[in-house]
This record gives sequence, structure tokens and C-alpha cells, in this order.
Amino acid sequence: MRHRPSALLFTALFAAAFFSSPKDVLAQDVSTNFDGPKTTWHGFDRYDFTMDEQTLAIEPYAAPASEGNGIQGDTPGKRRCIIVVPKHAAAGNPWSWRGCYWDHQPQVEVELLNRGFFIAYVAPDPGKQWDAWYTFLTEKHGLSKKPSFVGMSKGGVNAYKWATAHPDEVSCVYADNPALYPEDFAKVDLLAKNDVPVFHVCGSFDYLFYHHTLPVEDVYHQLGGRISVMIKEGYPHHPHSLPDPKPIADFIEQSVQPDTRTPFTVPGLTLVKSHYYSFENSYSYFPQDDAYITCRGPAFTACYDRYDAKFGNDWQLTGITIVAPKTPATGNPWVFRADRIDRADPSAVDLALLAKGFYIVAAPIDTGSGPVQKEWDDTYKLLTDNGFSKKPALEGAGMGAGEAYAWAITNPDKVSCIYAENPLMRSIMFPKLSPLDNLEPLAKAGIPVLHVCGSLDPLLKDNSAVVEQRYKGYGGQITVILKDGVGHYPLAPTDPQPVVDFIAQTASKN
Repeated sequence: MRHRPSALLFTALFAAAFFSSPKDVLAQDVSTNFDGPKTTWHGFDRYDFTMDEQTLAIEPYAAPASEGNGIQGDTPGKRRCIIVVPKHAAAGNPWSWRGCYWDHQPQVEVELLNRGFFIAYVAPDPGKQWDAWYTFLTEKHGLSKKPSFVGMSKGGVNAYKWATAHPDEVSCVYADNPALYPEDFAKVDLLAKNDVPVFHVCGSFDYLFYHHTLPVEDVYHQLGGRISVMIKEGYPHHPHSLPDPKPIADFIEQSVQPDTRTPFTVPGLTLVKSHYYSFENSYSYFPQDDAYITCRGPAFTACYDRYDAKFGNDWQLTGITIVAPKTPATGNPWVFRADRIDRADPSAVDLALLAKGFYIVAAPIDTGSGPVQKEWDDTYKLLTDNGFSKKPALEGAGMGAGEAYAWAITNPDKVSCIYAENPLMRSIMFPKLSPLDNLEPLAKAGIPVLHVCGSLDPLLKDNSAVVEQRYKGYGGQITVILKDGVGHYPLAPTDPQPVVDFIAQTASKN
């Protein structure tokens, strides 16, 4: 169940002063060894420090035995800081940063320690003291420059505040029933632009879920960022985390791994990378929670890299959009879409084709006139000159299908097949060309056609039915799948498999 954000939701959120100051702890000799008194935390070596709030001097501190795994309080003018050391550090010295409620529901961090992560804490709230602690750990002790955050409730507030102020210095954010200050919500785009993955675990009865997580999820998804959520049915604000921390720890561990893939490039294009993935819910019963948990986002489904070519204008409009498969199929097959690629409602057909190794490509749409033939021709030439298949599948919905037909009619030797959803057979790109009256070149070129249409669509009689009759009359191969009792919307098929099989089998013959 999805909820759209309201502009009024953020007016009543928490308010706090925003601190930002340069890191002023000087780098010293780098060593992952820590000095000072040592205690244990859940079986791992723990080192405590205090930080002078004014001078930012960090000194070892002997934690009293009575504290056990926790903290009993701060000394006025001093901030408590903790680092817990793994028995064997993972490559790159990854670390997890908690900024509130030390030792509360620590199972994720214990699991991360077992995987070679360091675990760090500094007393809230974010400001120059947090910057000093970050510098102490990264420059003096060689920990990764991009920590992961573990933030529960107010800890999530703190995590977002520091992360949005330092978006290039964080690997990921795990927030558990978090809130956000309005000024930090306004800057989540910086995290998306820096490709920081986000993971929220929330109770369905927690008021923060509706007022904070759902708006963040909607915005982050639209920005092309990676955000995943787990919603615990019937849970309020407490308890935080999960008894079995594996899904959370897996997300954090995967987020800190370096991307070793060769960057995707197309000569002549300036590409901006984001992500494309299904937002469909999955529902699983978690015995240790005794609850059903709704899961969605790229932590639970395939996530693909999306690239938008930027125009040089003030409107930040996109030119070509390319969604790349994880492993391209032989011959680099691709779908040439007449429609934009929608983040909010990703196509099940396109997602299934991506899984089969197809690229999904949308041609530019001119600001004033819509589809332009030269831009389509240039897109085709650019991609085929760079190794893409010479015969893409043409795809379009509604009037987009008319544009796909029109371009195919003028380029029948450059098309493997046509797939249309509830087509309207008109064209802006070729205003003098009637696709309905010019189907013969496609049939003669042996281009197979598939339509998926609602049986109640008022366009059906004058469009798909006419195409089917005429195309068969020309000896062409055409299949029309009817969705009983459905009108013009939704455009997409309920079962994408016949469409995917049709496009994939046709591509294999070209």
C-alpha cells in the first residue's frame, strides 16, 4: 500500500539548529590499532574516549565496569565516543556509525562485527564534534571514508542530518522508524545524486512511518535513488530492528562493496546515472518477529542502472534514456520505446526484458513539438554505431504506439518487431503519414506485431481491429491479446510473459 506525500506533512516536524563546520582534527599516523583502556562489548574489544566539546580533543577513557555493554552518561563539556573492533577487519576497514541510543537492539552491529566491520558511536547531536570524530577514525585510524549509518528513531534523525550535510562521505543509511527535520528532508536529493542507498525498517502502526518514511520513499524513488523498506505489520514504534538482523546486515555489507564494473558510456553523450527497479510489494512471514513483513525496493528485487543524457538547458530535461541490463545478451538487443520510462510505474515487460539482457531505450522528446524524426534517427544511429543490434523492437502505448508504427513504416529494415498497448494510430512525428494506411511495408518486411488491448477500450474498434484485419490481408503476422472487461487503462498487460517471449524470440532471429 502506497501513500503520496503531502506538502503539509513537514510543517510540524522536529526543529533543530544545523551545525556545520570544517573538520579541524589534524591527520596523524594512520593505524587501525586503538590506544587506551579496553573493555568488551558483546565479545569484541571496545575502546572508549571522551571528546572536549570546545577544543575537540579526543582522549582515551576508562569506562566503569558497571556500564557493561552500555553507557551511563556524559561528563559536562565532554562527549562519549566508542569504537568496537572486529576480530578480523574486512577489506577497506568498513565501519558502522550509530549516533544515538548506544547498545539498543545491537544485533545488526554484532552481526556486522562478525563480518569484519568496526562499530562506532559518538554522543548526539551532529555538528563539529561529529566531524571531528569522523576525521579521527578515518585519518588517524584508517577506517573507510564512507561509513554506513545505523539510526533508530532520533538516531535516524541524526543519521540523515549528518549524511545530507556530507553526502559524499557516507556509504548507506539504515534508519529504523526514523523522523527527519524539514531542512534535511529538503536535501535528500543530495544523497540520491551521490548514489547513497537507503533502507528503512518500520512498524505499520508507527506514526512516523506515514509522516516520514513514506514521503522519503516517494521522493527518493522519483529521484532515481535506491530505497528499500520493510514494514512490520501491526508493530508500533518499538521494538526496533529485527531479531534476525541478516536482511539489514546484508544491505549494509553490499552497500560498502566497491563497484568494479566498467562504467557504461556512449560517445557523445553526457550521461547521468540513476536506478530503475520494481516497487512491487512482497509479503513474507518472519517467525522470529511473529509477523508478516512487507518488503519492497532494490534490496529485494533486481535493480538496473538508468542513464539519462542531459540537454544543455535550464530546465534539466533529458534526452535519450537508456536502462542497461546487468549482463547484455548476445548482440546487444534493445527495445526502442516511443514513451518515456516512468519511475513511478515501472513496466513489468521492460523489467523482464532487462533480466533477459535487453537494453531499454527511450528517444528524446522535444520540449515543444514532441517526437522528432531526426532525434529518433540520430538515436538509432548512435546506438547501432556503438554495438547495439541493428534491429531493435519497437514499443509504444496509446499514441506512443502510433509513433512507433510511423517510425517503423519509414524504416522497415531497422525493426525486429512491434509491440503496442491499446494503440492510437496517429503520429506527431510524421503528421502526413497515416499508420493505418501504410502497413504494407511492414508486412512485406516480415515484421511480426503484437497488441495487448482492453476489450472495452473505445479505441479498439478503429485502431487494433483495423490493424489486425489489414495486416493479415497483407500477409503480415499479428497477434492481438484482449484483456476482458478492461478499458484503455491500465495500458500494460497483467501477464507480461507472452510479450516478453514474443520480443525475445523475435530478437533471436535477427
